[in-house]
Amino acid sequence: MVKIIASSVRKGNVLEVEGKLYVVLTAQNFHPGKGTPVTQVDMRRISDGVKVSERYRTTEQVERAFVEDREHNFLYEDGDGYHFMNPESYDQLTMSHEDIGDLKAYLQEGMTVILSVHEGVAIAIDLPRHVTLEITETEPVVKGQTASSSYKPAILSNGVRTLVPPHITAGTRVVIATEDGSYVERAKD
Repeated sequence: MVKIIASSVRKGNVLEVEGKLYVVLTAQNFHPGKGTPVTQVDMRRISDGVKVSERYRTTEQVERAFVEDREHNFLYEDGDGYHFMNPESYDQLTMSHEDIGDLKAYLQEGMTVILSVHEGVAIAIDLPRHVTLEITETEPVVKGQTASSSYKPAILSNGVRTLVPPHITAGTRVVIATEDGSYVERAKD
């Protein structure tokens, strides 16, 4: 275990609090005009998925668990969970449906992801920042609509709803940000 100051905690870090491991979902530093600066940390307990919110003084020490971040390839999903393979050692790891959460919509077969592994167990996943998907359904273009600020709803090939510019039609391949599901640009392929 490594002790770090609370203000340096980031999303995806794994902390040990009272003997239990937590993955950090969000970490924000607050510097009020009066009083002590604090760091608000929202975490999920790895053992049972319970979400916890803690507040630390920014200079307070917290214990960061040693986690190995390694590239893995997504293989497939079944009733047991999501299966990944280390391309160097061919070892396979499985993550539960709860651990993957909403990110499952962006997982594609063969996709390279970063898995955080603690004592042989995958505890967190980091997807590529962007994925390329196809628009399956969208509204037709309305004549006279300006392209500057008006976006229209669309459904992607993975079933996720997003907003796209008016010139995008069904069948178009687009680049989507995995963090929030927003449109980035038209795919260049």
